[in-house]
Amino acid sequence: MANFLKGIVAGMAVIFAVACSSSSSTADSSEMDGSNQEKVGEELRVMAYNIHHANPPSKPEFIDLNAIVETIRNEDPDLVALQEVDFNTERSGAGNQAEQIASLLNMNYFFGKAIDYEGGEYGVAILSKFPLAEEKVERLPTQAGTNGEPRVLVTAKIVTPKGNTIRFGSTHLDAQREPTNRLLQIKKIVELAQDEELPFIIAGDFNAVQDSEVMNIFTNDFGLTCTDCPFTISTDNPVKTIDFIGFNPASGKFKVKNHHVVKQDYASDHFPIVSNLVIVQ
Repeated sequence: MANFLKGIVAGMAVIFAVACSSSSSTADSSEMDGSNQEKVGEELRVMAYNIHHANPPSKPEFIDLNAIVETIRNEDPDLVALQEVDFNTERSGAGNQAEQIASLLNMNYFFGKAIDYEGGEYGVAILSKFPLAEEKVERLPTQAGTNGEPRVLVTAKIVTPKGNTIRFGSTHLDAQREPTNRLLQIKKIVELAQDEELPFIIAGDFNAVQDSEVMNIFTNDFGLTCTDCPFTISTDNPVKTIDFIGFNPASGKFKVKNHHVVKQDYASDHFPIVSNLVIVQ
């Protein structure tokens, strides 16, 4: 009888020990899955690329869309902001370049016309691995009498694979020496962004250097993905940076992982830029 009781006591001790061990393991797993520390966010790879209507500067009158496609493919971005995109123009031929590029890359696209040009259209575009929704073309102001080209900001709502919803935009500001129109345009972009509730990324060719008044206005509301930003133009003799990727830091949703210039000096007169952003969960 005594041995029987000893066996029961010993068995209960083993059960208690196992229960304690299981409780401890569950607690450790909870710590490891990030419930007691910052969660790992979703990463987005973003590119901005002024494609010079797919005309390599070294080959006037020649259109090489494949060179643009391969440059983008080699970087494998999730989102691309394109500038200087042709649609059925005499110089580039039939077809929407944004659609053609997107088709070859198996991406979604949205094109926004800035001006009528050579029997077709000329503007900016968005490419995305993810579905696009609520696409918009926002007209940007140009002061009368300056002979400045009309410019636009195109945006779309994007839901990522992990369920994050953001807005992504592409723009190309006025290229005149005087900043009159760029100042009007960047102020309009900031105004539009202030009304946007979603985390917002805007990328493109700002035709302004980093320490200019134009970019200072932008960076009052947007963070840049680079600090000492590497040169983006021209590809045959890089002397300045005018292409940027920006995000609204007030949303608290983005952290910059890295930023680099793609030294592709054939396809366009601009180097594309690529940034990896982490969406904080």
